[in-house]
Amino acid sequence: MVMSLPFFHLLPGAEVSRSIIIKNSIFDPCLEQSSYQSESMQGQTNYGATASFIGTMRDFNEGDDVVAMELEHYPKMTEKQLNHIIVTAEKKWPIQNTLIIHRVGKILPGEPIMLVAVWSAHRAAAFNACRYLMEELKHRAPFWKKEQLATGDSRWVEKNTDGYE
Repeated sequence: MVMSLPFFHLLPGAEVSRSIIIKNSIFDPCLEQSSYQSESMQGQTNYGATASFIGTMRDFNEGDDVVAMELEHYPKMTEKQLNHIIVTAEKKWPIQNTLIIHRVGKILPGEPIMLVAVWSAHRAAAFNACRYLMEELKHRAPFWKKEQLATGDSRWVEKNTDGYE
């Protein structure tokens, strides 16, 4: 399942676009970012900075070995919250383009979970907006994680780690 939600609106002097994609299969974050830039931003030359973050599943959490994770979500709720997070970032920084890709379903260690990419005229806005989007996504977006432990037990993840530690 791929859910693509492009949004377009104008800010003073620039067209802004956002794309939110939820995938239930493995993806190549670098290829996705490159494809988005070549297809959705064709002819745009007004950006001078791109900042991106790729999150991958690690094989440990809370002192335990993790062999897999099941990520669940409610599509409409997820769409609404991710869009709200991006709109808030657009009010704080002059973002020109935003791409968020997030996995759901079964994920194995080493596989990418998410890509957050931001294009802006200048690096400060791109870095700051990308960091903000990543942290807000981790703490506000309605995704639920159930870890499968090496012991055979499973557990729901109760909280995400603080990205500022």
